[in-house]
Amino acid sequence: MDGSASGKNVVIVGSSFAGLSAALEVRKRLDPVHTVTVLDPRPDFTFIPSLIWVPFGLRDAKDVTFPLAPLYERKGIRFVNEAAASFDLEGRKVITTSGQEIPYDRMMLGTGPRLAFERIPGLGPGDGYTTSVCNLEHALSAREEWDRFLEDPGPVVVGTAQGGSCFGASYEFLFNVAHRVRKAGLADEVPIKFVSAEPFLGHFGLGGVGNSGEMVEKFFDKLNIEGITNNVIERVEPDTMYLEGGRELPFKFSMIVPPFSGVDAIKETEGLANPMGFVPVDDEYRHPDIPEVFAAGVDIAIAPPGETPVPAGVPKTGHMSEKMAEAAAQNIAADIQGGDRHKLALADLAAVCVLDAGNSGVIFKAEHVLGDGGTTHVMAGPQAHWAKLAFERYFISSRKRGITAF
Repeated sequence: MDGSASGKNVVIVGSSFAGLSAALEVRKRLDPVHTVTVLDPRPDFTFIPSLIWVPFGLRDAKDVTFPLAPLYERKGIRFVNEAAASFDLEGRKVITTSGQEIPYDRMMLGTGPRLAFERIPGLGPGDGYTTSVCNLEHALSAREEWDRFLEDPGPVVVGTAQGGSCFGASYEFLFNVAHRVRKAGLADEVPIKFVSAEPFLGHFGLGGVGNSGEMVEKFFDKLNIEGITNNVIERVEPDTMYLEGGRELPFKFSMIVPPFSGVDAIKETEGLANPMGFVPVDDEYRHPDIPEVFAAGVDIAIAPPGETPVPAGVPKTGHMSEKMAEAAAQNIAADIQGGDRHKLALADLAAVCVLDAGNSGVIFKAEHVLGDGGTTHVMAGPQAHWAKLAFERYFISSRKRGITAF
């Protein structure tokens, strides 16, 4: 516990699942004399799990976002609508993109990942030839591409590239593509292929969850989708994807989750991250070498549970990110004004994942997503689709009010 009775400064960098949860939890635990500041370049929170529906016109931006400033103002949290440009670890300051210097006594990093499209020539929106649903702008761009595709349909390729870790999003998008193709009466005209760094379907970067491999295989057989696992995407050109080994996949529409890395400001700060830009943490979500710094969510370093022939990152779901952030927030508060500490080993993290398939889906639940032991549950059917709809409504409405408990 800090010895001074004067107010302390807590800075949260990022305001997605981890950052929002940490900010609300720290503010709730600390006395008003202490200041909580959140930095994020986006003015709105985006419910990323719903972005898979945006390209098909099933959601608009207003349906999956809410403004952060009013929420933080009500909760007594200072919001700075900027990104962190760099960190002065010795001086304990965050330097924003406008050059503002924000001091901290404790800092939590919840920036999420950098989308490293440039690692694969031709990948991604903008300068590339594939789409993405990793952020709202990309999902809205994918809607334009999907509308063009419906006018001139053909092969579809969906997947997660080597170095990516958000396998659930690519599976969900794939199943929704298959559903929309059938509804449009285009099943005979649109062959669908799934490309993944995973060693087998349903691996998810975790070695599988229960009988997830068998369950996903059944979905692929039912929907007539070809799965191409354990593969490296070498490059993408207009209408063609080239895989290592020489296979070529023609496409009229493609959505590929890119490789992930840490954001530049973290990666470029000496001693803050591993070579990929991800932040190491202990069981309190504290940096092992920099005690004033905590991290939670997609920006932390997690070793895969086992080696894979093609690099496949470990996913960090919204549920996992929030649990990490809650632990970090409790420990930050304990540092500043005392109280119970919270240790949560990565191996003890639980995960709940709902893969929507348009009018059906799969629910996965694991008590220890990275560790041994515990129970796993896998359930398929229309209840998964309705569960995701219900959770979307609950999550957005509760977080708008500053309620973080599941």
